[in-house]
Amino acid sequence: MENMNTLEQFFYYFGENGSYVFMQFIQHFLISIYGVLLASIIGIPIGILISKYAKLSNIIITIANIIQTIPALALLAILMLGMGLGQKTVVVAVFLYSLLPIIKNTYTGINNINKDLIDSGKGMGMTKIQVLYLIELPLSLSVMIAGIRIALVVAIGITAIGAFIGAGGLGDIIIRGTNATNGAAIILAGAIPTALMAVMADLVLGWIERKLDPVKRNKKITTPKIRSLNE
Repeated sequence: MENMNTLEQFFYYFGENGSYVFMQFIQHFLISIYGVLLASIIGIPIGILISKYAKLSNIIITIANIIQTIPALALLAILMLGMGLGQKTVVVAVFLYSLLPIIKNTYTGINNINKDLIDSGKGMGMTKIQVLYLIELPLSLSVMIAGIRIALVVAIGITAIGAFIGAGGLGDIIIRGTNATNGAAIILAGAIPTALMAVMADLVLGWIERKLDPVKRNKKITTPKIRSLNE
């Protein structure tokens, strides 16, 4: 292996340790998903709440902004003091970092809905809950997905750093590479799958976001009708 160039060493490492890299890939992805999922469960209701009570919005978003400004290693170190080493600490760190984009996008998505649509719903006799579920959430869903998309891409990077406190994942392979004599190929074996994971997550959630965009959906619905009228 010493006489090989970096690319050859990279493929050799994958051939010898492919199953290990795949296991770390799955572990890395699951840690990221768990943190973002937990942030979505908590962050979306908070975003809905502050969209209804404007006075709370500045306080909540400021707190989320402050959390976002804490360096990842510093946040992991703080959490490690109370929670110890391991995956749970990294999941909590991912959760905290994911709150800002999810809360802010939920808040923005609901606030940007045309007020005439909401007034129309109320005029039809809808309750506040019905307006929320039948008008506000469907129309703001694509913006909310955009927040989750941002959160997941950031989470994948944070999870890589989590290897420093024993969380495993692809960051563990990168750290092994930095400690090896000729570790460039090993670093690439951890870095390339991490980058691919982030790109794939971004593309998939971007596609879902576009599909749920009410403006684009309306264009697809109305275009055939216009053609049929012209014919």
